[in-house]
Amino acid sequence: MAEERFRRPADHEDLLAALAGKSGPFSAMYEAIMFAAALGKSKGRREPFEKSGEPINLSRVENRSFGDVLLDLLAAAEKPEEAKILADDRLKERVQIFEEYANGGLNYIQGQLNASGGRDLTAVLSALVMEALTAPPDDERDVTTEILATGELDW
Repeated sequence: MAEERFRRPADHEDLLAALAGKSGPFSAMYEAIMFAAALGKSKGRREPFEKSGEPINLSRVENRSFGDVLLDLLAAAEKPEEAKILADDRLKERVQIFEEYANGGLNYIQGQLNASGGRDLTAVLSALVMEALTAPPDDERDVTTEILATGELDW
């Protein structure tokens, strides 16, 4: 059986290279994609794409601390009425949700860079992290807590 892989959006190859490059804030491209997926979810930007760059082994994300949890939480938050989204036979669907949120997050980062007036990538990402850390608690729903508290899941 071939190892599962996830796609990266071809439109963002340059941005991903900068994010994970020598002077970029991430040490590997899959880390940048994980950040982008979380950002995409927080901004409500799930954006499909057709053209993809070189795929990345899914094990890179799953072997990362909480990487597999990120895939599962994104899927569970996207389809809270379908607990079986977490079943082994629905991995491809979870991966697609992850990919699309990552694309949305990358689009958001690119938009922030375009609007930044020349700020460097690290400064833009730092501002996004600070925004997330200082957001008022009632700013958005806490999807993770809602999922864990529901207790009515059949898994």
